[in-house]
Amino acid sequence: MTKKFLPKIDLQRCDRCGACITACPEDALSMTDQGPVINGLQLCTYCTTCEDVCPQKAIRTPFIVAWATTKP
Repeated sequence: MTKKFLPKIDLQRCDRCGACITACPEDALSMTDQGPVINGLQLCTYCTTCEDVCPQKAIRTPFIVAWATTKP
């Protein structure tokens, strides 16, 4: 997974409750003094669980929709 497709964490909104870290099924998040961070690019599977459980809505997992074209 590339960095541009990792969840976006708004540290200004985050209250450091740790819900995202507890809920992450891949242990891809850890807490620092500044707030949660992604432990490693390869750990995050983009499951969006962290976004779902964040009470402050400080984590976003944006998706890009791309339409594939096929030639006849």
